[in-house]
Amino acid sequence: MLKENLIAYFEEAILNNWNKASLQDYDNGGLTFGELAGQIERMHNLFKEHGIKKGDKIALIGKNSASWGTIYISVVSYGAVIVPLLQEFKPKDIYKLVNHSDSKLLFISEFLCDKMDFNEFKNLRTVYYLDDYNIAHDFTADFIAFNKNYPASAKENFKLEHIPNSELAAILYTSGTSGLPKGVMLSHNSLVANVRYARANMPLESGDKIVSFLPLAHCYGAAFEFLFPFSKACTIVFLGKLPSPQIIVKAFGEIKPRLILSVPLVIEKEYKNKIKHAIDKPLTKILLKTPILKGLVYNKVLNSLKESFGGEFKEVVIGGAKMNREVETFLRKIGFNFAVGYGMTECGPLITYDGYKTTKTYSAGKVVDTLEIKIDAKQSGKVGEIMVKGDNVMMGYYKNEEETNKVLDKDGWLHTGDLGLLDDDGYLFIKGRSKGMILTSSGQNVYPEEIESKFSNLPLVSENLVVSRNNQIIALVYPDQDRIKKFDLKPEQIDKVFVNYKKRVNEDVPTYMQVNKIVIRDEAFEKTPKKSIKRYLYE
Repeated sequence: MLKENLIAYFEEAILNNWNKASLQDYDNGGLTFGELAGQIERMHNLFKEHGIKKGDKIALIGKNSASWGTIYISVVSYGAVIVPLLQEFKPKDIYKLVNHSDSKLLFISEFLCDKMDFNEFKNLRTVYYLDDYNIAHDFTADFIAFNKNYPASAKENFKLEHIPNSELAAILYTSGTSGLPKGVMLSHNSLVANVRYARANMPLESGDKIVSFLPLAHCYGAAFEFLFPFSKACTIVFLGKLPSPQIIVKAFGEIKPRLILSVPLVIEKEYKNKIKHAIDKPLTKILLKTPILKGLVYNKVLNSLKESFGGEFKEVVIGGAKMNREVETFLRKIGFNFAVGYGMTECGPLITYDGYKTTKTYSAGKVVDTLEIKIDAKQSGKVGEIMVKGDNVMMGYYKNEEETNKVLDKDGWLHTGDLGLLDDDGYLFIKGRSKGMILTSSGQNVYPEEIESKFSNLPLVSENLVVSRNNQIIALVYPDQDRIKKFDLKPEQIDKVFVNYKKRVNEDVPTYMQVNKIVIRDEAFEKTPKKSIKRYLYE
């Protein structure tokens, strides 16, 4: 167990920054640290009136907001267990997961309540609106209301109980790319391990601003856009709106965050829609062949890209999915300040990371200092399953011993299901999902992500997925609808373009990796909250 304590971090941030801005809603104000302290005490009083005990579960569903953050901090600092659910879940899944978690209270955004049949919930006492904490539905006839007038302590009397690191803090039900949701049990030790590492290795200081747009019900957003910056007494601005790349870039320009957490999708969209279009122009290609002029072009592109992210960030941390190699190569070439990390929900989430100044291109960094890592391969330096052990690792899957035993062995090693290799310097290189790997009839291992990366850079490709069907490598492609409309392309023209694309990609990959067929889709792929395609649905 670590000596650092998550609630101690919270308490210190609140007491040392009482009058400073804390949790803020984009375009809608928010709370100072002192005002948040009062809300935490009122929420703890509500839990006591309900008879909530340490270890009891409280579910939370809704868009990113200051009230979402308030509930999360209130629950874990009380000693109860937070069960954050993704608002994208269908009602039938929400019923199942809230019931499975044994949650006694539910906080939910008002716009989601219209979709709910409250009779489907089995264990709840009361449902509260997340937006204003008013009662949405009561199962007990007690109608215990949130007391907005409950007297808050003065600064000198404010105190939070430091919950032991061994205690359960959160149950996360994630919809990943490899199967159905499971309840990942994360201890206080796992959460504080992630926060502790970020505090020591990621560039944030008290008073810095950060934009929270990743889904907070997912541990990547919760750990690094919320818990870590809160512990450093940063001002966290919750975007709340549907986080399209355009809206995110607009918010960056207004808020000018000091650290940016992102998924590859946002960066790759900027590259494809803005940068690649510019550098592919005939004149630009000529300029790039001249060393002096090439430097000027790269500086111009770099400054434009920095402005897209607010212009004042110290680093962009990218995680949640594998990054496109062409995009990463170009960004390294122009000197863009970004780092790539790797993790999974079962580790709360961080496994590897390294800052932009020292990391290696295409790597996911080095293992964090609270974990051991090894590659399950027959030879050193070869590709194998990534396995980790240590403070970050989950306690198991809630009420699911069978699934827990599949991934956690008797020695405490977590079998990630991901494939990678470690170089001599300890840098991890991700090669893909073990379940997604294609074994060809000739015995060759094909990592679909490598072929997908080639298609992703082609102008008419919006999304693509490479799968194996009948011993053939098939590329499923969803075309860029905006380009189709812009150039008024007819079906036969689109087919002709993709015949050419297949030829271009196959010329750029080994024979054993060549695509046999392209299947053009009429609709986008179904995705996880991290915007990863749910691969298992299409294999």
